[in-house]
Amino acid sequence: AEAGGPRDTAPGQQLRALFYALPPAESSFRTVEEVPDYVEKSIPFFITFIGLEFAVSWIQKRKLPGRINDGISSLSLGILSRLPDVLFRSIELISYIYVWNNYRLFELPWDSPWTWYLTLLGVDFAYYCFHRMSHEVNILWAAHQVHHSSEDYNLFTALRQSVLQKYTSWMFNLPMALFIPPSVFAVHLQFNLLYQFWIHTEVITKLGPLEWILNTPSHHRVHHGRNPYCIDKNYGGTLIIWDRIFGTFEAEDAKVVYGLTHPVNSFDPIMLQLRPLAHIWNTFWATPGFCNKLSVIFKGPGWGPGKPRLGLPEEIPVITGKEVPFNPHIPAYLNCYALVHFAVIVDLYTELLASMTMLSQGTVLMRIAFIILSLASFGLLMENKSKAGILEIIRCLVFIGVYKLGYFRSRFSFLGYAYEV
Repeated sequence: AEAGGPRDTAPGQQLRALFYALPPAESSFRTVEEVPDYVEKSIPFFITFIGLEFAVSWIQKRKLPGRINDGISSLSLGILSRLPDVLFRSIELISYIYVWNNYRLFELPWDSPWTWYLTLLGVDFAYYCFHRMSHEVNILWAAHQVHHSSEDYNLFTALRQSVLQKYTSWMFNLPMALFIPPSVFAVHLQFNLLYQFWIHTEVITKLGPLEWILNTPSHHRVHHGRNPYCIDKNYGGTLIIWDRIFGTFEAEDAKVVYGLTHPVNSFDPIMLQLRPLAHIWNTFWATPGFCNKLSVIFKGPGWGPGKPRLGLPEEIPVITGKEVPFNPHIPAYLNCYALVHFAVIVDLYTELLASMTMLSQGTVLMRIAFIILSLASFGLLMENKSKAGILEIIRCLVFIGVYKLGYFRSRFSFLGYAYEV
């Protein structure tokens, strides 16, 4: 295809996009509308790499890289984070285009390789700044902590995203809108996100000289650790150079224990999203003094009256190596049940994405509400909560009703009767 013209990304290009390996000539576009949805096109590779990770982990260690309950929780959070995009256009692009249209100072050429490389650095530096602030500002951490809540570390963890985070991250990209065309920004916004998928794994150890420049699985394992030496380190997205420059780099050393310093101990995606906000709310009202109340919101998650901005390092819980992940015992048949019904919800979610332009607003809202109800129900089932069974019976009855009325459709028509069963 000619530069700037409509084009389809071939499988090889989709794979290279996952590793930020599409050069300027292949990924430069005149308008935002021409930019492919690289994330959606990469979904088959997500699935392939997850399967490959399971196989390699079994060969290397004779064990799987994760657990069913944690995996379903991560995928549920990933689906939940994408549901607002069904109703609204990305706030990151909306805000960027608005600033570009009304306030840009000058316009770099969209088809210049130098613009492409400058945007690569700009998007990654903006991500570093936002990511660092998300760990150092309590209200931002309340959204970002969702991504760190898994006590496993695998490719499922990469999909564990916050619903709220995108409503603060957009501000960090706006300086680029003064001179970088939106179409170039839209490409690199996706590439930066896609690159961070494959670094969430334990099956890749060290990558030699690349460790000096790129963010790698080894560097990102440190970032996800709750060991004292891991806290607030390695914020980079694609490049690790920002951490080396600004003093936040830490090499992988002692065995990393994953998750939050104070684990949430829940698989309920709604609870994982909202509990930190409830904690801030309660702390805000319990803290005396107006300035202290503001500090609860805008200082670090470890802050308290009389403490430094980011809290006291000695208050970080010591890691003994004997930590046991939250893993309530449930019967094997219940794990199978959750897996099967979660697969049904994934089918309904993908069908919603494929047909949303042909559906009424009411039908879209009904499907979204049912998906949220289902994900919450699965979370409670995997926690073995006493009221989970009642909620699940209600959910199944609702499903039968709306499916019979034609408000739900599977992408695979032959599964209709099976779903009712």
